[in-house]
Amino acid sequence: MFDDPQSPAWEPLLAAAWAARDHAHAPYSKFQVGAALLTTSGSVFGGCNVENAAYPVCLCAERGALSAAVAAGLQPGGLLAAVVVTDVAELTPPCGACRQALIEFAEKLPVLLANRSARRLHRLENLLPHSFTGGHFR
Repeated sequence: MFDDPQSPAWEPLLAAAWAARDHAHAPYSKFQVGAALLTTSGSVFGGCNVENAAYPVCLCAERGALSAAVAAGLQPGGLLAAVVVTDVAELTPPCGACRQALIEFAEKLPVLLANRSARRLHRLENLLPHSFTGGHFR
């Protein structure tokens, strides 16, 4: 189902990610990002980046979506798929902090990167090889 970047199964997540991106607060970088996560319960959680003049306290879209899912009860192992969308030409994967945060909930998570004209599918374990989870390296 989530092995093909063109699968219709991605459409609800893409819609949620684009909708979240529309609300991004990016007055400094002008780089708006949207993300969406699908849980094993079938819930979809969206997130957008929220910038701040003090850059270290900015929130990425992926961790925003993850925070919403955790607040709703997400437990490790409870993610099925993730989408990250931007309007730039080069598809944009999650940053290192977001990769680490996500991998604690699903190591083999399919991550679809998309813009208005392209899609590329990755596995989180390939985006973050040799991750550190549960007190050990994988």
